[in-house]
Amino acid sequence: MMLNRESGNQHDELELLHATASDFDVVEAEMPAADVDLESLRQPAPTEDRIVKSPSEHDRYPDRKANPKPRRRVLASRAMAIGLLALGAATAGYVYWDHARHFVATDDAFIAARAFPVASKVSGYITAVPVTDNQHVNAGDVIAQIDDRDYRVALDQAQAQVDNAAANVQNIDALISFQEAQITVNQAQVEQAQAALVFAEQQARRYQKLADEGSGTIQNAEQYASQLRQQHAALAAAQATVKLPQRQVWALKKQHNGLVATLAQVTAQRDQARLNLSYTTVTAAQSGRVVNLSAAVGEFAQAGTNLTMFVPDEIWVTANFKETQLDAMRPGQPVTLRIDAYRKRTIRGHVASIQPGSGTAFSVLPAENATGNYVKIVQRVPVKIILDDPPVDVALGPGMSVVPRVRVNPNPSLYERLRSWL
Repeated sequence: MMLNRESGNQHDELELLHATASDFDVVEAEMPAADVDLESLRQPAPTEDRIVKSPSEHDRYPDRKANPKPRRRVLASRAMAIGLLALGAATAGYVYWDHARHFVATDDAFIAARAFPVASKVSGYITAVPVTDNQHVNAGDVIAQIDDRDYRVALDQAQAQVDNAAANVQNIDALISFQEAQITVNQAQVEQAQAALVFAEQQARRYQKLADEGSGTIQNAEQYASQLRQQHAALAAAQATVKLPQRQVWALKKQHNGLVATLAQVTAQRDQARLNLSYTTVTAAQSGRVVNLSAAVGEFAQAGTNLTMFVPDEIWVTANFKETQLDAMRPGQPVTLRIDAYRKRTIRGHVASIQPGSGTAFSVLPAENATGNYVKIVQRVPVKIILDDPPVDVALGPGMSVVPRVRVNPNPSLYERLRSWL
């Protein structure tokens, strides 16, 4: 290190001597000749007697000590700019915090719906499937058609049994009517016999009185007494003819009740056959979408076989908020929804209800906090959110992720007031 420093110093001294010699050459050229020994001047001095000083801090940066005010101005302006930036950042942070505290949000939210399988209620070969996967259908639209020939034959048989039972009931009704008419006729005969009996009694008493007084013959008295006995027998016979059809009517009415019950039975069988025939046409009970269609033409569908899954149009959002976020949440509050599948869309909704209990309380195996060590964990509570304006041009279904943002403070925030002023 010492050798390098000495060699550097020697190099500087040589450069300085050469510069001095150059200056002397110039002076020599300009000055007249003299008796000065210029050669002696060109000879370098001994190196050990020369000391070359390095430039000082003042020589390198003369402006620092000469005029320090511009540097102070730069530092002051920089400090002011930093202060203004810090104040702006703090103001923006407060505005953001004030606006954010008017809302609560969660990313633990999904679209929910009461999806259900569509199954066949009767068995048979599938003859037509007029829908396809993910197709939207309205209530009453045909999803699948099952061969209905067997069910039409069964309906015709049931209808024939109904007609037969109805005819039997009508026959009994006719017989009952006939017997009731016969009863009317027989009742008239009874009344006639009663009138004849009264006259016979009067005649018998009259001729018996005449016979007793000697004014009439005993023969006439005996004759009218015989007629009286005949009228008693005729009345008894007439009354018997009335009782017989009455008993027949009673028996016919009993038979009528049985036939009416038979008619009701075959009518129910006919209605069941009609229902079975209607079950051959599998229709949508409500509007929605066909999902996971498995029915195919020519397939034999057993009763209860799932033909497709069905997702109704009625959907909602189940948002699992933390229990610490429910303090100011109430039903009816507006909600802004962003669906992960359609991030550029903003959907409006409102809070419908809040489940009275955490999600784990209604699980298959709820937590048992009364045993073992206890660690407090913030619970999640499902909140049902109804969509006010669900889009119809995109497919929404159960399980799709949603980020709901519930406005829990209806008062305008500072950011909203500033934006309205601007």
